[in-house]
Amino acid sequence: MTRKRRHANKPSKNGALTRREFLAGAGISTLAAAITAGRRSRAGEAPPRGQIEYRTLGRTGERVSMVGLGGWHLGIQQDENDSIHIIRHAVDNGINFLDNCWDYNEGKSEERMGKALRDGYRKRVFLMTKIDGQTRQSAEAQLHESLRRLQTDMIDLVQIHEAIRMSDPEKVFAPGGSVEALIAAQKAGKIRFIGFTGHKSPDIHLKMLEFAAKNNFRFDAVQLPLNVMDAHFDSFEKKVLPVLVRDEIGVLGMKPLGNPHILRSNTASAVECLHYAMNLPTSVVITGCDSMAILEQALNAARTFKPLDAATVAALFEKTRVAAQRGEFEKYKTTGIFDGTNQHPEWLG
Repeated sequence: MTRKRRHANKPSKNGALTRREFLAGAGISTLAAAITAGRRSRAGEAPPRGQIEYRTLGRTGERVSMVGLGGWHLGIQQDENDSIHIIRHAVDNGINFLDNCWDYNEGKSEERMGKALRDGYRKRVFLMTKIDGQTRQSAEAQLHESLRRLQTDMIDLVQIHEAIRMSDPEKVFAPGGSVEALIAAQKAGKIRFIGFTGHKSPDIHLKMLEFAAKNNFRFDAVQLPLNVMDAHFDSFEKKVLPVLVRDEIGVLGMKPLGNPHILRSNTASAVECLHYAMNLPTSVVITGCDSMAILEQALNAARTFKPLDAATVAALFEKTRVAAQRGEFEKYKTTGIFDGTNQHPEWLG
């Protein structure tokens, strides 16, 4: 079941990393130093004026747009042609990272993306989707459906969706778990890279990474909430991000606007939120665009992004500090309304 990696984490004498060993590296340097180093390694030269910056996806070597197109919002338009237009306009304007998931809008998001990627668009993008199945059988079935809907014989990145329970790492890495299915699919040429996502707790992310290390496996990418409020409350930025940077795992930032509850706090604008997430050592910041206007907002944020100085970051923190303290505007952490696999446990297999 294991997949050996050239840069695999070095285990302790009993063959597994202890929690202390695993987390030690995260405290070696400050997060500020990690951010500086991470951005430098990903950004390369500044893009031409008015164009989107491309960054390197961890150690994969893949170059991805600093802003990615979220998949859920692409299945809610009444006319699927509107969805297709949004996707193609994004690609035509430099966005090459496309997000999706097997369960989004009962498959509509993947189906519409598959149609949008006809006529040569598929070869222009880095395509990612997610599966919910935690058993090998359910993961294989969902992956088969995703390939069919997306109208492709290979997906660039497939991620284990919603690692939101402390029991999830053990289940997906168990014999007959979904990791087995993804490794087999990778060997068969159906997928290129493997990752996982979650929005509930940074401690669950750390446990997933620990289980990977114990199984001599390292994820290519990890998706996590990164935004102006996260740093104040049960923070993925503080706990998980330094580990990902240290281990050269691609950082997929999501929920930069809190989907979209942060905007309802009236403490930061949409562009401020996007720029903050882009300022972190993210490979890509995934944001939902359900209309051309919102897509243009994201494109404009990417085109106008400049690294934020310490004073600007401090001012954003001060504006959001009080509102962020209890997680009221990060409802994916504090409520169950975003927990699709809890609402549909049958998806887990």
